[in-house]
Amino acid sequence: MNTEQLTKEDLAGFTGTEQWYRHPVVKNTLYTDGVKYVAQKAGAYWLVDEITFQQYHPRIKNEEFQVWNLKVDLEGSTAVLTCDDGNDRILFTKPIGYTDFPLEEIKIYVVGNVILLPSEY
Repeated sequence: MNTEQLTKEDLAGFTGTEQWYRHPVVKNTLYTDGVKYVAQKAGAYWLVDEITFQQYHPRIKNEEFQVWNLKVDLEGSTAVLTCDDGNDRILFTKPIGYTDFPLEEIKIYVVGNVILLPSEY
């Protein structure tokens, strides 16, 4: 897997989506072309899974709009995943003990049951 191919510039090029992808386990969750691109290029289907499975968390499940932020320590290969309500009220935080995610940070939105990049909103 070549994760170096993922850049922030690539992500900014996604506006809208041509196809919707259904999560294989949680069938009512969809994600966009941009999120699929991130998952493929960075080997980050785990991130899509984490966001999807946390939709059942008591503090998250009723939030129609969510901002997920993965902040990566590239040297230490660790990260912190947070979710807020779009008004900087943190709903969820999880340390990630190891990751090879190639960017220092990525932001992902969840609107209803759809996971998308900010540029696709």
